[in-house]
Amino acid sequence: QAEVEQEVAYEEIPGFHGSSVAGHAGRLAYCRINGVRVLVLRGRWHYYEGYDMQEVTSYVRVLRAIGVQRLILTNASGGVNPAFRAGDLMLITDHINLMPNPLIGPNDDTLGPRFPTMHQAYALDTIELARATAEREKITLHEGCYLGTTGPSFETPAEYGMVRILGGDAVGMSTVPEVIVARHQLMEVCALSVITDLGGPEISPDVSHEEVLNAANIAMPNVILLVKNLIKNYK
Repeated sequence: QAEVEQEVAYEEIPGFHGSSVAGHAGRLAYCRINGVRVLVLRGRWHYYEGYDMQEVTSYVRVLRAIGVQRLILTNASGGVNPAFRAGDLMLITDHINLMPNPLIGPNDDTLGPRFPTMHQAYALDTIELARATAEREKITLHEGCYLGTTGPSFETPAEYGMVRILGGDAVGMSTVPEVIVARHQLMEVCALSVITDLGGPEISPDVSHEEVLNAANIAMPNVILLVKNLIKNYK
């Protein structure tokens, strides 16, 4: 269990904003999990809320500035891989960015290079650890490529098909900007997607945000189990 030592609303933190999206509590908790010091952010900002990309990723800059070295991200996403089912988990091993790049603009060389590599953006040792944990705990854990779009409208059947043609296994409206900024600062990254719905040219679900939240809540025990095991090995 997480030992919460302190919890603060985003609005009380300079440079942070509240979240306007249901399911994002907008609070930061300072915890110990398996003896490891962890900052848990309950909610993120999205480009579709009207923030620019520097604002969307500002929390990653803050975390690195106070000494955080590893970033574990989670998201809810639509699955386009035919092997997926709603409620499954996908370990992100690569991504495709169809959002504005958060590094556009002047580069601060003290933070990272002008042209950072995104080769192996997701830490290989953490991927191996997640695989081993899933096998041991008998959790269905797919692996694949996440495609990031701006949202906020859900994809059309043709757009889901495009994602698959481009090489994506899942599609969502977050995560990729944070990964880019984290890797710009040489942070280690792990990311998990909860597959909340399925889509494709032959599948046209009338998905709602409430259904996305319900599927995410059902999958949450497995997400927590995986993340706790990852953190335990960060000692």
